[in-house]
Amino acid sequence: MKVILFGATGMVGAGVLRECLRDDRVQSVLSVQRSSSGTMHPRVRELVRGDFHDFRDARTDFVGADACFFCLGVTAVGKTEAEYSRLTYDITLAAATALSEVNPRMTFCYVSGQGTDSTERGRSMWARVKGRTENALLRLPLEAYVLRPGYIQPLGGIVSKTRVYRVFYQVMGPLYPLLRRLTPNLVTTNEAVGRAMIELAVGGYQKRVIEVRDINALAARERREGSP
Repeated sequence: MKVILFGATGMVGAGVLRECLRDDRVQSVLSVQRSSSGTMHPRVRELVRGDFHDFRDARTDFVGADACFFCLGVTAVGKTEAEYSRLTYDITLAAATALSEVNPRMTFCYVSGQGTDSTERGRSMWARVKGRTENALLRLPLEAYVLRPGYIQPLGGIVSKTRVYRVFYQVMGPLYPLLRRLTPNLVTTNEAVGRAMIELAVGGYQKRVIEVRDINALAARERREGSP
């Protein structure tokens, strides 16, 4: 399986990349980035570009991909709806549209968020924008899945680049085992997100909107079937 990964330098994307490289079913990863990460691995190629709002010039690089794992994301804090929409809806749809044109029916896994507003009419700005993004993706000629994780515990030594998030995870990390027992449908890990995406690309799923319980079930299904 040939994978295109957006957001490999972020906390979630780094976890997804790590799972891809641990899984023999993933033949190669094309990591689309704004700057080089210095990653050296025989199965990884970086595509460094400045424009994330128009991917028509990247179609040649996209040809032949089986799946796209889209992990780019920004906080809505301090942003207007127009600003957040440009960084969330516009970038995601630019990538997905270009991919659908060269690889119709490929699997496209999008990291959304728990509480996303599918009606696009709620009071929460970020939830409306995420809902509009999800709905647009599901209308494209792709095998699109939208993952709605809640709390994501970073594993594998991966940390957030955002200071406030690093502090948050330092505080919450020791509580994760308790949270997992008390609220299993609200918490997951970056590793589980990566395993779930791989499983979606390999075997599909009966739902297009993937909630936390589905993410964890997919990750467990992969482990049961003997993947690394």
